[in-house]
Amino acid sequence: MIVTELTFVRHGQAQCNVNGVVGGPRTCTGLTDLGRQQMTVTAARLVSEHEANPFTHLYCGPRQRLRESGRILADALDLPLIISNTLDGPVHGEADGKPWHEVKTAFRGGPHAHPDQPWAPGSDTWNGYLKLAGEVLADLIRNHQGARILFAAHGETVLATHTLLLDLHPGLMTSFTVDHASITHWQLHRNRFDDERWMLLHHNNTAHLTALAGS
Repeated sequence: MIVTELTFVRHGQAQCNVNGVVGGPRTCTGLTDLGRQQMTVTAARLVSEHEANPFTHLYCGPRQRLRESGRILADALDLPLIISNTLDGPVHGEADGKPWHEVKTAFRGGPHAHPDQPWAPGSDTWNGYLKLAGEVLADLIRNHQGARILFAAHGETVLATHTLLLDLHPGLMTSFTVDHASITHWQLHRNRFDDERWMLLHHNNTAHLTALAGS
C-alpha cells in the first residue's frame, strides 16, 4: 500500500546558471526563456498524472527561480502554491553573486569538497546544509502523512532527500545528477506487516524534455 508520495521538480534553467554565478537570494533574478519553456513542458507532463491521482500540496522555496517554477506548476495543475522559507537552498554568504569558478578555486572544489567547512564567509557547510534540509523534510513528511506532495525545488533539496530517505553518507550525494526541470519521485510503502520503506521510482527523469531539446 502506498502511504505518502513526494515528487520533486528541479527549477528550470535560471539566469544565474547561464551566467555561472552563485545564485543566492541577492543574485537570483529568475528563469531564462528556456527555463520557463522547460517548466511549461514539465507541468504539461504532470497534468495527466494529477488528473488521475491528484497532488494534494505544492511547495516551493523563496528564491525567484523557485517561485517562478512553482507558479508555472500551480497554474497548470490548479493548485495553491505554498512558499516556504524552510525549503530554500544553501546559504552562500559572501559567495552570493560571485562566479562559481572563483569560489571553487578559492575553496579548492565545490561545497562538497570539504563538507564540514564553509565554502565562503557566512556560508553553510555542505554537511550542515544536508542535515538541516533533511530535518525540514522529515518534519514535512510527518505532517503530511498520506499526502501526494509536489515540490519546485533546488537540486540540493533533492540530494538532501536522498540522504534522508536512503540513509546514505552525505559524501555519496555528489554521485547524483539533478538536471533543470527533471522529475524525481519517491513513494512510501507499507506492507501487510505494517513495515514501511521508501522507494525511489524515478531520479532525474528528463524524458519529457526530449522534444524541447531538439527544437
